Amino acid sequence: MILKIYASLLLLFFVNSVWTRTVRQVYDDLDPDHWSRYTSECPQECFCPPSFPNALYCDNKGLKEIPPIPARIWYLYLQNNQIETLSEKPFVNATHLRWINLNKNKITNSGIESGVLSKLKRLLYLFLEENELEEVPAPLPVGLEQLRLARNKISKIPEGVFSHLENLTMLDLHQNSLLDSALQSDTFQGLNNLMQLNIAKNSLKKMPLSIPANTLQLFLDNNSIEVIPENYFSAIPKVTFLRLNYNKLSDDGIPPNGFNVSSILDLQLSHNQLTKIPPINAHLEHLHLDHNKIKSVNGTQICPVSIALEEDYGYYGNIPRLRYLRLDGNEIQPPIPLDIMICFRLLQAVVI
Repeated sequence: MILKIYASLLLLFFVNSVWTRTVRQVYDDLDPDHWSRYTSECPQECFCPPSFPNALYCDNKGLKEIPPIPARIWYLYLQNNQIETLSEKPFVNATHLRWINLNKNKITNSGIESGVLSKLKRLLYLFLEENELEEVPAPLPVGLEQLRLARNKISKIPEGVFSHLENLTMLDLHQNSLLDSALQSDTFQGLNNLMQLNIAKNSLKKMPLSIPANTLQLFLDNNSIEVIPENYFSAIPKVTFLRLNYNKLSDDGIPPNGFNVSSILDLQLSHNQLTKIPPINAHLEHLHLDHNKIKSVNGTQICPVSIALEEDYGYYGNIPRLRYLRLDGNEIQPPIPLDIMICFRLLQAVVI
């Protein structure tokens, strides 16, 4: 199970290496005699590297409009410009686009021509971070695998906008203006292969509804969440990395076994209002509890298995897998209690 999870995460994290291999393969198949023709097709505002004939670099050029995109382009870089609109005209011939980076522009929802994005049938990666969007743009290309919309002004998610994005593995909405009311029970419906959901730095007071069941990474840092509902994580049985740093969680807001979830390997609860360590699962490997209000730690109480039973079975039993424990910024005085070390025999680092 854990090996499968890590394999999926490696696929997600190393898309850049896949991209490099893909471009290199295209380059190897290219006839050098045709380079001059490719150069003549290159928009004068942009750079077309001969070694990567399917990439077009128009970033940091002060552009206010998107130039005509040649048909051969797969990878389009338009970040750090002054672009305000997305119209169909520049993309008429660009039927092979896989990747568009439009980060750090001035694009608004009203500046996106109706249907222009959904017509990019082969698009896999769409980056629209740091623009002026107030809602998730729609409709979107059905083949998308990554959608990055961080650092906009998004407060609205249109109904059904994600319903056909079955291939989407990453959705980044962090640092926007989302309220609880923007996340309905069917908001994420259709995202059957989503692995990473980032809704950090918004204005949520509650845990979001109906997270896709296959989600591995859930990032909810820097919100105002106070309560974890009972059995919340039973609906996302594969969640492995959970970040809830900088929220308003207290002991009363966490059910007795709220975080006693076997799938969670990395749990981050830093900068909350906890006075004690919540029950954890023996499979947990990393636990961040720094900058809470914890005054003492009792290893016997927090140990996910009986210490006596652990002595009987030794390393052949189900001993806790915790390797990293962070407790600094609390009211705990060293030294580390001996029963912590007896319980968590695999600990490699404790910050106190």
